[in-house]
Amino acid sequence: MSTATLAVRPPSTASVRRPAAARLAWLGLSVVLVLVLMAASLAFGTRVVSVDEILGGLSGTSDGIAQAAVSARIPRTLLAFLVGAMLAVSGASMQAVTRNPLADPGILGVSFGAALAVVIGIAAFGISSPYAYIAFAIVGAGMSAVFVYVVGSLGYGGMTPLKLALAGAATAAAFTSLISAILLPRVDVMTTFRFWQVGGVGGATWDRVALAAPFAVIGVLACLALARGMNTLALGDDVAAGLGENVARARLLGWAGAVVLCGAATAVAGPIAFVGLVVPHVCRLLVGGDYRWVLPASAIVGAGLLIGADVVGRVIARPDEIEVGIVTAVIGAPVFVWIVRRQKVREL
Repeated sequence: MSTATLAVRPPSTASVRRPAAARLAWLGLSVVLVLVLMAASLAFGTRVVSVDEILGGLSGTSDGIAQAAVSARIPRTLLAFLVGAMLAVSGASMQAVTRNPLADPGILGVSFGAALAVVIGIAAFGISSPYAYIAFAIVGAGMSAVFVYVVGSLGYGGMTPLKLALAGAATAAAFTSLISAILLPRVDVMTTFRFWQVGGVGGATWDRVALAAPFAVIGVLACLALARGMNTLALGDDVAAGLGENVARARLLGWAGAVVLCGAATAVAGPIAFVGLVVPHVCRLLVGGDYRWVLPASAIVGAGLLIGADVVGRVIARPDEIEVGIVTAVIGAPVFVWIVRRQKVREL
């Protein structure tokens, strides 16, 4: 890209600073919206529960049906909160360390690497424990991330956003084919994997919430600790190194945090697309490009997006449900197209 082209390009949304008061206002509004969505998640489903019944269900004084509905929806809401935050922060971290606006656990093949590892674990080792799922998923996500990064760095010029996206797309397609090849001859494995793949956040239990929570907290905090380094990486490797940043270490740790979050989220909820792609761009529109603000905003907005998508899937197909991954794709695709067209996003 020529210097002239860079000179005439208007500043991106990510480069525009936001006043601290405006950032805090957007974060506060996002928190309020998430709380409203959590209340809606408790209220809506096969049976609509009133505010009084919700309060009674939380205190244990409602009738049996309302009590059962609220009790089942609380872990589901919390799991959606955790998974949405994990996927959004994972996507934001991937975009930061790769400087690729299209980086996402799905597009880069990381989610499919986690899914392939789970399939191999089910088929070859007969795993059924959630802890085994999460271990296989994190290992698979990590191996997929390393493979995509190495392939995307080959050739003249090293790693570029375009090469990385192409490598991720090719890897995702290959892993999808391998998953089908393993599943088709094994009806028993296909049945088990089908329930995991379409699981979403439905049927959530306190055990699944307890399993996801430590990975969510540790992964998000680790990424937040790397936010300053992510800001430096956004200036380019040469400038970051000149400012004293260990580029390789910052990129490696950022990748590690993103992989752990993506692998754990995929293990407990199955592959869910578009959250890690769309949410960071929305957050840059709200709070600017400083990752010290983008990452916490992504966690909040990502949680709200997944909770909202789960509520929509329950309401529009009542008494059945539409899987949350389908709803996020329907919601996320047009929003992302609008962001790209409006901001002309080319690089971070």
